[in-house]
Formats: sequence, C-alpha cells, structure tokens
Amino acid sequence: MSRTAAIALACGGALLACAPPPALEEERVTEAARPNVVLISIDTLRSDRLPAYGYAGVETPAIDRLAAGGVLFERAWSHVNVTLPSHVSLFTGLLPSEHGVRDNAGYRLDEGIPTLVETLRGEGYATGGFVSSYVLRAGTGMERGFDVYDDGVRFETGRDFGELQRPGPETLDAATRWLGDVEDAPFFLFLHLYEPHAPYNPPPPFSDRYADPYDGEVAAADAVVGDLIRRLEERGLYDDALVILLSDHGEGLMDHGEMDHLILIYREVLQVPLIVKLPGAERAGERVSANAQLGDVAPTVHSLLGLGQLEGFVGTDLLALGAEPASGAAPRQIVSESVYPRIHFGWSDLGSIVEGDLHFIESPAPELFRLSEDPGERNNVILEERAAARRMRAAIEAIDRSLASPVEDDPEIRRRLESLGYLSGGARAGDGPLPDPKSRIGAVEELARAARLAADGELEAAESALQSVLRTEPQLVQAWHELGEILERRGRPSAALDAYRQAFEASGGDAAASGVKVAELLLRAGRVAEAREHALAVTDRSPLAPQVLAEAALIEGDLESAAEHLERALAERGPRITPLIVRTSLLNAQGRFEEALAQSDEALAEFGDRRDRSVLARLHLHRGTALGALARAEEAERSYREAIALDRGLLGAYSSLAFLFAVEERAAEAGRTLHEMVTVNPAPEAYAEAVRTLRAMRDERSAEAVLAEALRRWPDSEALRRGRLSP
Repeated sequence: MSRTAAIALACGGALLACAPPPALEEERVTEAARPNVVLISIDTLRSDRLPAYGYAGVETPAIDRLAAGGVLFERAWSHVNVTLPSHVSLFTGLLPSEHGVRDNAGYRLDEGIPTLVETLRGEGYATGGFVSSYVLRAGTGMERGFDVYDDGVRFETGRDFGELQRPGPETLDAATRWLGDVEDAPFFLFLHLYEPHAPYNPPPPFSDRYADPYDGEVAAADAVVGDLIRRLEERGLYDDALVILLSDHGEGLMDHGEMDHLILIYREVLQVPLIVKLPGAERAGERVSANAQLGDVAPTVHSLLGLGQLEGFVGTDLLALGAEPASGAAPRQIVSESVYPRIHFGWSDLGSIVEGDLHFIESPAPELFRLSEDPGERNNVILEERAAARRMRAAIEAIDRSLASPVEDDPEIRRRLESLGYLSGGARAGDGPLPDPKSRIGAVEELARAARLAADGELEAAESALQSVLRTEPQLVQAWHELGEILERRGRPSAALDAYRQAFEASGGDAAASGVKVAELLLRAGRVAEAREHALAVTDRSPLAPQVLAEAALIEGDLESAAEHLERALAERGPRITPLIVRTSLLNAQGRFEEALAQSDEALAEFGDRRDRSVLARLHLHRGTALGALARAEEAERSYREAIALDRGLLGAYSSLAFLFAVEERAAEAGRTLHEMVTVNPAPEAYAEAVRTLRAMRDERSAEAVLAEALRRWPDSEALRRGRLSP
C-alpha cells in the first residue's frame, strides 16, 4: 500500500480521526491564545534574487522587514518545480509522489488526504484563500478547507496557464475585504501572488526603476507584501500574528539554458525563500543554515498551535532545525522531482536529493554538486563522491515516483482509446530509453520563442518554429498541442485537429488538454459521435470535457443529457465563461427564450475585456437566437452580424442570419449571406451548412444545386456525404 493510501485509510477523510492523542491535549495552546496565521506565497521567486539572501539588484523593504523580525532559512527547498503540486505539498506535508498531484493540469488532490487548512478550520479558525493564478483554481483540491476561496482569475482560450493571472494588488484587495469580516476570530489567510512569474511585465514605477523585468516584478510583489503588512497593522493584527513567507519554486533565468522552471531542477529552481515571523517577533533576526523544505511548513504550524502531527508528514518543525542531530542519526535528505519533461516532452523525469552540502540530480546522466563551493552547480563531482552518489541514488530509487496513467489504471478509458485508434501500435511518449532533458533543453527555448511569436501575433513564424522543433523531436506532446493552437488561430481547423491528434497519440491518451481539443474540433466539424467518445476519454481529467458532452447532446437533441452534463460543467467552470454560453444555447433549445436572453446578458457582463473573440462570437450567436424567437428581429440581426464580425469562421452565425432574413421574406439578403459564408470559408463544411440552411428554408432546388457544386469540388468529403443523405 502506498504511503498516501495509508494516510487516507488511517484518517478516513475525517479530521477527528487524525486528532492528537490525549497526552497532547494538555500541551495545546488555548484557543484564545492561538495566533492568526498568514501564509504568503510569492510564485516563482528565487531566494538568491532577494537582498535578504545577499542580492543587491533589487529593493524589497517589506521582505527585508519580515526577515529582520523573523527567522530566515538560508537553504529552503521546494519538492517540485511546478506550482500546483508544490502548493499541495505545502498544505499536506507530503511529497508529490505521495499526494499524487504531479502537474498543473489533469490532477486533483484526493479527498482522503487531509490538509493543513482543514485542520485549522476544524480547530475553529476562519479560513480564506486568495490566489492570483488559474493554476490554483478551485476544483484542483486547493480549495478544500477554505471558508472562502477566491480564485477569480479569468480563463481565456488560446492563452497559456502561465498567462492566466491577476495582479497582486487585486488579490490583496479581495483578501482585505474578507479580513474585515473575520478579524475578531482566529483566522488563517493564504495570499498567493503571481509576480514574478513569466511573462515578466512589472507595473510602474517598477518597470521604470529596473532594467531587468524579473527584478521589477520581484519589487512589485514586495510592494504588495508591504501593503498587506500595513493593512494588518492598521487592524492591530500584525504583531501577534504568525506570518510565513515563501515561494513554490524558483526560476531558471538561463543559468543552465532554461529561462523558465518546468524542466530542470538545479538550485536556482529548487531553492526558495522561507521566512517565519513568530508572534511578538520572537527569535527576530535569526538565520538558520540547516536545510529546510516546504514540507516542513505544515508540521511547523501544527507544532506552534499545539496540534498533533499527522502521520506521514515528510517534514519536521522548522523551529527545531539547527539543533544537533542525535548521535548516529542519518543525515537529512530533502527529495524533489521534475516530471514535467516526462509528461509533456517524452523525456526522462528527474529526481533530486539535497543532503547536507551535496545536491544529487538523478537523470540518464546523473550529477552531484557541492553547494557551498559551487552554488552555480557547474562542476559535477559525482566521480569524486561515488559513495554519496550511490547512497542518494538508492534513496531516490526507494521512492515510488511512478506516474499513474489513467490509460493504464482504467480499463474503460483504455477500451475507449483503443476504439478510437490511439493505442493500436507504436511506442507512446515516455516508453523505452528516455532522453536526458538537459541534452534537449534547446528545444524548450525554441518552444518559448514560438510562444513569444504567437503572443506578438506572428503566427506564421510561430508555426514555422514549432514545425522545426517537431522535425527533431516528433514525440513532443506540448509542441504538437501548441501547433494545434496556432493552426486554429490561423483559421485551419482541419490541420489543427491533426496536430491535436498527434499530441494525444504521442501521450498515449494521457494529454487530457489535447484530447478535449480534439473533441471540440470534431464537434465543430459535425462529427458528434467521435467528439463524444474523445470527451468521455478525458472526462475525469479535464474540466472542459463535460461542456463538450453537453454540446454534443444538444446537437443530437438529447436535452436531458445536455442538462446533466452542463450541470457538472457549470460546477467546475471557475472563471470560464463558455459554460454560461452553452447554458444559453440549452435554454434556447428548451424554448425558454427570456431566460436565455437573461443568461446571455449575464455572460456579456462577466465577459469584460477578455480577448476571446471566437467565444464572444458564440455568445452573440445564441443571443441572436433568443432575440429572434422573441420577435425582436432587428436586435437579432445585430447580434448575428456582431458574431460574424468577431469570428468569420462561425458558420452558425451566417446560417442563422440567413434564416432570419428568409423568415422576414428578405430572400435576396438570405442568399447573399449564404454566398458570403462559402466565399469567406471555402470548405466542405461551409457548403454543407449552406445546404442544411436552404433545406430548412424549404428551398430544396437551391440546396441541391449547392450540394452538387460542392461535391464536384470535394467528391470525397464526409461532411458533404452527410449533406447528400440528410432529408
């Protein structure tokens, strides 16, 4: 039985089952004396880019103040190089291999694993979480135990998770409003700031003050921390609070050829700031040189509040570090991992152990560094430290770091993928001898260059860069997926579908994001049954899959199933707006046009300044349908025209406008609209849509003429064959 399973079994998901033994009850701090707890996580913050850790390139007065009034841990380490798994380790006190959340997408914390937040709420604490990144959205398990969990980061299609963020001051404002409601009770506040995560774009005045935008974002984050401290002081809450400041991981900044932090796990990515300000500034100004880890935070809070330690905690009380170890005790080993290269690139995953002054990185070409004499980790001393390397490799091998695959674990998913042709032969990404990520890191930077080109609107150059990567790395799941996104934006849905299929196949069906994109494009192409099968293959791993299933059911006229799937999509939507749009469509299908119009108004109000033109186009399409049914033809026409202006590839907007004209006996305008549709979209799908519309208008003669012309141009088109057979 895995360690995680044992913990879940022992606790049974109920915090009372994990309560401290009676002997500890007398040692507990009384409720009245329990301090408020404030946990500040600054995403992607390298410790060596802070003055408190010796860096002179930026000013961080707030963090400096915390360090002067608290205990600073000079060598603190993250267990993983990506945001969601690192924060789950922070709140569970478990390694990623134990809690099971290994990546930012496709994973959810098992409900049987208790969290620090649940413990605190069970002890009478008001609990509020306020996050600045979509990665930490509700639905991942991060929200468990919070009375209020504010993840108000809007989702926008075509944007990388790393771009889905809100400014720190906005997140702090939300937290401050909550503080006003709970300051009279003991509270736990979790504030997550996404500065200085890429893309680095510091606001004024920091953009003008610092030439290095990373430094500018560090300074911007520090300003938010300073504002939080000021607001706590104004309420008389700061001095007696337990305040912990840390980061989930660092950033490469090209120290070893990686700008980001997703692949390699050298010191610059794993070593993070960690400062603990105790109530009353006890032990102010202390610096602890012993190795610490994020897995120590939960045990430390338990200890300081007089709570029992949960069985399975990987860490220990931070405030006990630095004491002499027991005679004969084994040296402390801090374990970290990087599985992102395995999941997204088909390369080897990486393991890491820090032991004393040594840092061992397990890979196809393992490395060992002496940190004090080589903080930049340039000199691999594995041949000089063979005994230490063998010891640490054995420790890593003793940990079950295998990646659970839904394809391997779920026979139904495997059967479904086999029926779709994905597991029929060939090696999946990650099978057999795997490349060493550090030998392929140039491909990562080429992907980053493609992403920058795409962000600047240079789509042709971005496509060329991705094609170049795939010529040498054809198994790269992420490259295929990003190519699909570019091809979609360039108005080439068939080519995009092929790219997403390649990504899904290269992952052996594990890449849920690619699988759901295949489903979406199949649905758009009218291949409803295939779309539904793909969505079902990833339905437990993608919050987007229930929405696709709802849309498929709508197309087939199964309104009951559509409502059932949509209910789940709405429950998991977070800041995504598309489930509201699907609900508008369902209400139209149910003949509830006034409600559909009200829903479209709500969605428009929520849409704000989002850049998703194609999504907004669909909203206007369904809004037009409601208006047309309510005999508000002029407004309906405006909505349809708005939809076409936003997305000239949205065939339903043309056909709906043409049908509206036909109902109003404006036959010439109806014909011109359908002609525009096939002219702007010279593809079989557009002609098939024109045929369906003409038949709905009872113009069978024109429908047959258009179908005949299309079949002459595309005699093998499946979409047109369906049009030929349709009544």
